[in-house]
Amino acid sequence: MLMLGYLFLLLGAIDIHTTANNLQENIAINGKAVQSSTLPYEANKAIDNADLYCTHTETEANPWWRLDLMDLQVIQEVIVTNRIDCCFEQINGAEIRIGNSLENNGNNNPICAVVSGIPAGKSVSYSCGEMQGRYLNVVIPGYSKNLTLCEVRVYGNDSVKLRGNATQSSVFEYYRADQAIDGIKYALGVASFCTHSRKQMNPWWRLDLLDNYHIRTVTITNRADCCPERLNNAEIRIGNSLENNSNNNPICAVITSIPRGASHSYSCPDMEGRYVNIVIPGDGRILTVCEVEVYRGFPVIKHFVKMKFASTSDLAGLESDNLLYQLQSALEVRGIINVTLSWTKPPQREMEQDIQ
Repeated sequence: MLMLGYLFLLLGAIDIHTTANNLQENIAINGKAVQSSTLPYEANKAIDNADLYCTHTETEANPWWRLDLMDLQVIQEVIVTNRIDCCFEQINGAEIRIGNSLENNGNNNPICAVVSGIPAGKSVSYSCGEMQGRYLNVVIPGYSKNLTLCEVRVYGNDSVKLRGNATQSSVFEYYRADQAIDGIKYALGVASFCTHSRKQMNPWWRLDLLDNYHIRTVTITNRADCCPERLNNAEIRIGNSLENNSNNNPICAVITSIPRGASHSYSCPDMEGRYVNIVIPGDGRILTVCEVEVYRGFPVIKHFVKMKFASTSDLAGLESDNLLYQLQSALEVRGIINVTLSWTKPPQREMEQDIQ
């Protein structure tokens, strides 16, 4: 006998969106590791989040391990885990160095700390007092040395200088937008190493940070040769919209005045966005900026989890909101907080046919 049955299901899809404002991230896992030699355990074993797997160099003079953090970082703390099986004293005298130079394979950079000793299988934290650098080295000076690291964790300050791409409303002569992010705050000469727009209505400069960030502060350096008042009443705007060239984004601050060649910092608490704009409202205005520095707090971390599920309940109207509330409560019980649930697709009635 052929039995026909109909099962009515309500299907939906939701997004879970979490934003972590106070999560400290081990930035080592996003880097790339190399070492002076390999016997036989390679450099990336020290950043695999598994303390049981270690690096190992050959016996050599001044063995070293280097982590490329891929960008300039402000480093507060380095945690080193020693091997557990034997030879734990081999790490004694190792130097932790941080900086931007690759001279001598990065081993000439400034010292954060010297390892006096780490017990077998244990981890020791070293404070680096907000040292800045792209490269972190662990090197043991001396002849006939072996370097073994079972894990290296790196934690940075929550205020890190951001980089991006700059553009502006117009360019006067050769004073391009990128000259405000070249690291040169002051140099002799007329508007040297500064941006300069043409005289126009509402001139603007924009920095694309290439991702969404919580912005902590924006530091502006004014030109040193003349005309410091031209920057008066400029607006600093932060957001994710490109509408009106991003000049409709929320205002962080309005610049009242900055003396010649001086730098002023503006706090932008709890603001987030991909674009940072400086715009001077009005006709016949000129915008010149000699340096713009943008510092972030913790990055906006978004996790999207899509779920497709079946329910025999009627999820029309308020019932769909009640389901989201129940899911959110269940997540909070499990310690997942600061979560926003939303429907990406309204619940729809779907008929599924079973044939027996």
